[in-house]
Amino acid sequence: MDTRLLSIYLNDHLAGSRAGLELARRSLRSNEGSELGDDLSRIVREIEEDRETLEELMELAGVRRASVKEGGAWLVERLGRLKMNGRIVGYSPLSRLEELEGLRLGIEGKRSLWTNLSELRSELEAWEDVDFASLIARAEGQIELLEKHRVETVRRAFFQPTAA
Repeated sequence: MDTRLLSIYLNDHLAGSRAGLELARRSLRSNEGSELGDDLSRIVREIEEDRETLEELMELAGVRRASVKEGGAWLVERLGRLKMNGRIVGYSPLSRLEELEGLRLGIEGKRSLWTNLSELRSELEAWEDVDFASLIARAEGQIELLEKHRVETVRRAFFQPTAA
């Protein structure tokens, strides 16, 4: 197994999870007190747990963390906040839609990560007992939670642009 490439792959996903966690936390702050906020609270908690799992898998595989990548992901997420959202300042319905889309893309990537790592389980003895099926199922559940809010979010973004 090419552990150098595995290290790059795992660190890329760890960095992506940092950006996703920051995005999920920001979206949660903007949607607290709503059903979406409740679902985002669960997603934030689960992303934190998934990051811990990924860090444990990296440690078991002898992969060192590349903190520069994580810092870069943090910066990219912050810079992403500067994009136009139809308002000079503040949160808009388009902000919510773009956050949900970004979170979904990140979670799809995480689901792919767990699926790919499950293929390596037989090659890495330290990962033999990892329940990748549960990790995949949790990612799918997160996608379902976000999808539940998609139609309403699209309608609010394009048909009621003054509503937040």
